[in-house]
Amino acid sequence: MKDHRGGWLCVVLSLITFLSHQIECAAKNGRSVVEHHPSSYWDQPFSQPYFDNTTKRETTTTVGQSAYLHCRVRNLSDRAVSWIRQRDLHILTVGILTYTNDQRFQSLHSDGSDEWTLKISSPQVRDSGIYECQVSTEPKISQAFNLSVVVSKAKINGNSELYIKSGSDINLTCIVLQTPEPPSFIYWYKGDNVINYSQRGGISVVTEKQTRTSRLLISRALPADSGNYTCAPSTAESASVLVHVLNGEHPAAMQHGNSSNSGAATRTLALLLLLLHAGSFAR
Repeated sequence: MKDHRGGWLCVVLSLITFLSHQIECAAKNGRSVVEHHPSSYWDQPFSQPYFDNTTKRETTTTVGQSAYLHCRVRNLSDRAVSWIRQRDLHILTVGILTYTNDQRFQSLHSDGSDEWTLKISSPQVRDSGIYECQVSTEPKISQAFNLSVVVSKAKINGNSELYIKSGSDINLTCIVLQTPEPPSFIYWYKGDNVINYSQRGGISVVTEKQTRTSRLLISRALPADSGNYTCAPSTAESASVLVHVLNGEHPAAMQHGNSSNSGAATRTLALLLLLLHAGSFAR
């Protein structure tokens, strides 16, 4: 009888040991599940959306040259990203949808990417200002981007009219002002036609994109080289100068450098002759 009770006792103890082991494993597994799938996921560290601050926050572009503002959001999950114009708090885009009648504004985003880009096509000076990238958390978070739209212009050194003597060189230097990026090209025109090097010898153009300058040299100019010369960069307003190549019988025009000064000199000379004539008549 004692052996029978002892056998049952061993079975019960084994069962208790087994159940204790199962409960312990279940408890461990339960903790593991809780650790990986918390009841409040958004309360965990770094689980809230946040901005990647390595993106460029200051952007300068020229009138008509598309602008891109890049906002990068980590851990976005199911939250929405919006672009807002700060000066009037106008919502421009939500997600990839445009929420303004101005279709120049567009949100660019690729699936799986953290980047939400605001594209502004054909920007004007009035589009300069602060734009906010906003995430629909509670409370909302936002990051500001500053856009500057400038008018890029070309400038030809010297007066708007140039008088030179036949046989001298035409030497024009063009500088591109207020451009964030070097122009991809700078063309020179005479009238409506691009200057063709094969038309005559002695023409050279030296363009330095990094310094945003271009130099046109026409050696031993002739009266046929007279005309309107234009410097036309790829992303800037053009500039022009009117060149007069004169023979030696027009020294006054070359001396004064432009037609307005020449006219003033002529008027002054006429006045002196009139005074001399009046003086001799009085005597």
